[in-house]
Amino acid sequence: MSPFDLAFPRPFSLLVSRLPTLPPSFAFTSVLNLALGQIIRKDDLQPLHGKRIAIHVTDVGLRLYFTVDTAGFAPTRPSAQPDLAFSATARDFFLLAMRKEDPDTLFFSRRLLVEGSTELGLVAKNTLDSLDLSGLTLALLSPRNVLGQLKAQVLKTVSPR
Repeated sequence: MSPFDLAFPRPFSLLVSRLPTLPPSFAFTSVLNLALGQIIRKDDLQPLHGKRIAIHVTDVGLRLYFTVDTAGFAPTRPSAQPDLAFSATARDFFLLAMRKEDPDTLFFSRRLLVEGSTELGLVAKNTLDSLDLSGLTLALLSPRNVLGQLKAQVLKTVSPR
């Protein structure tokens, strides 16, 4: 079975859709923050500062909510109206991440739904297009790095200011 043939059973999707959104959003932003500076330039994210962004993986029932601030990506609670929202299947998000599919192709074939500010959508698309994935190594996403990032964020969140 190819990773391009991702399929999730309906009971799994129903279960995931009922789970709280903050833990997966926290993990997702932690991984994004690991990539920050490695493959994502902070300057490219300036137009997204303070904006509420949502990602919905439709076939999994997963919803991620986050924002961008001066420190990087930060999870947020669900909002009724995010400034920018993306919806697609896990397979299509995987194809986008692996650069096996173009966002415009997915958008115009109605496999990628983009809602909210058109300007922010273009900023996000251009940022993704400009990523230099040669700087991304598997070591960056190793369990040790990901867990270390999660630990640092948890400690930052719970420590008194």
